[in-house]
Amino acid sequence: MSFKIKHRDIDDAELDITSFMNLMIVLVPVLLLSLTFTQIRVHDIHLPDLTGGDGNSQNSQSKLEIVVSNDGFKVYYPSQNLVKEIPAIERVEGKVLDFIVLGQVMRELKLQLSDKKDVLIMSSGSLNYQSLVSTMDTVKSYKAVVAASLVEVELFPEISLGDAS
Repeated sequence: MSFKIKHRDIDDAELDITSFMNLMIVLVPVLLLSLTFTQIRVHDIHLPDLTGGDGNSQNSQSKLEIVVSNDGFKVYYPSQNLVKEIPAIERVEGKVLDFIVLGQVMRELKLQLSDKKDVLIMSSGSLNYQSLVSTMDTVKSYKAVVAASLVEVELFPEISLGDAS
């Protein structure tokens, strides 16, 4: 008994990709537009000098230091000479650091120390990360209006971190 297989002429089906193309036409511009709203900021952080010597002791005396804790800020210039103590603001939800006053103090110091660019920020171990980053943002620069446009004015961009405890 032999079987004969009948071959039918089968037409190749066309692939309909119009719905996929419509999706890509909408999806690509949406993804491209979302890229313009995403910004990443990176802080350049320097380690403080750990070498000793006579030349370094004179340089360490002229350091601008900011001690940050949950109780507030202490600004020293030169080292061990307290310029301003900025207490934290008492609120219902707890203490909040006063970054506005810190920014004003940094602007006043920049007027006196126009050639200085480095600052040492020393934080306590209990300080949260966002407070430390906000302190670095405040010390690094501030926004000002110049000729009807908002510009960022440099204060102390060379930031070093240290431990206050």
